[in-house]
Amino acid sequence: MAYLLRVVVAAGIIVAVSELSKRSPRYGALLLSLPLTSILAFAFSWRQHQDLASISTLAKDTLVLVPLGLPFFVPLALASHYGWNFYAAFAAGLLLASATIGTWLISASKCSDA
Repeated sequence: MAYLLRVVVAAGIIVAVSELSKRSPRYGALLLSLPLTSILAFAFSWRQHQDLASISTLAKDTLVLVPLGLPFFVPLALASHYGWNFYAAFAAGLLLASATIGTWLISASKCSDA
């Protein structure tokens, strides 16, 4: 039942952002930029496991990974200015975010091996 609740809440947030962004892209972006997923994930994790050390590690990694994921938005933000289509901008954003996050993952694993 708890799993179903988490799925319904996540789906609700996605639908809310999608619907709100049709009427007002700025308010859709505001809702999307809120760390609702993180807040809910921390709360659900605490409720299920009550392991503060694990939540602390999750928070530290999230703090590093959020800025590394931001390059995803650059091609989408520039798409209409440069005449790119959605799929090209989306793919470019995925590649940029994958490159930054992948570089961090590889360098982090090399540092931990040393």
